Amino acid sequence: MTSENIFFFIPNIIGYGRIVLAIVSFYYMPTNYVVSCWCYIISGLLDAFDGHAARYFNQSTKFGAMLDQLTDRCGTMCLLVTLSYFYPPYMFLFQLSMTIDIACHWIYLHTSLLQGKTSHKFIDLSDNPIMRIYYTSRPVLFFMCAGNEAFYAALYLLHFTEGPVVAGIGLFRAVCYVSAPVAIVKSLISLLHGYVACRNLGIVDAKEREALRFKNQ
Repeated sequence: MTSENIFFFIPNIIGYGRIVLAIVSFYYMPTNYVVSCWCYIISGLLDAFDGHAARYFNQSTKFGAMLDQLTDRCGTMCLLVTLSYFYPPYMFLFQLSMTIDIACHWIYLHTSLLQGKTSHKFIDLSDNPIMRIYYTSRPVLFFMCAGNEAFYAALYLLHFTEGPVVAGIGLFRAVCYVSAPVAIVKSLISLLHGYVACRNLGIVDAKEREALRFKNQ
């Protein structure tokens, strides 16, 4: 039997394309918002396609899931680094946002793997009701993620242009005002990720210590 090379699975190849587009976007972020935005947007749209490809071709892998998560987190992180450069007085808030996003998602994903879960999105439906709605309602998940990205993207674009003026206000400024509450709630949900992960990690530790005591008896 020939073993499969998961690194050349179609969804993972799409993931590599996302990385290339993200790197190009990072390079042009400080100087060319048109090129940067298009690369960033296409990379984000491909995030949906790799999931569909994984299901269609039955090529879901842990490597692909990790690649997808890292690309998302690094993309948002680099955008926030650029925003810190554009808006120095708000650097601390951007640093805080990056820390919450990366730390809470990392510990949640790592804890899920330690528990033997097949996806970082797996939750116990008897657990926290906010998490249940967030991960079982696709419209809610899409709205929160899209709103969060829209807020930071609008802030980025505002550095260069107000965009088309609608009802006396620039489009990008309006998007920024509307999506700001979503970004704040998204950060609170990330903190909830961290709380749930810490609690679950404590359960894993307790079970391992109990097993060790039983073994040493």
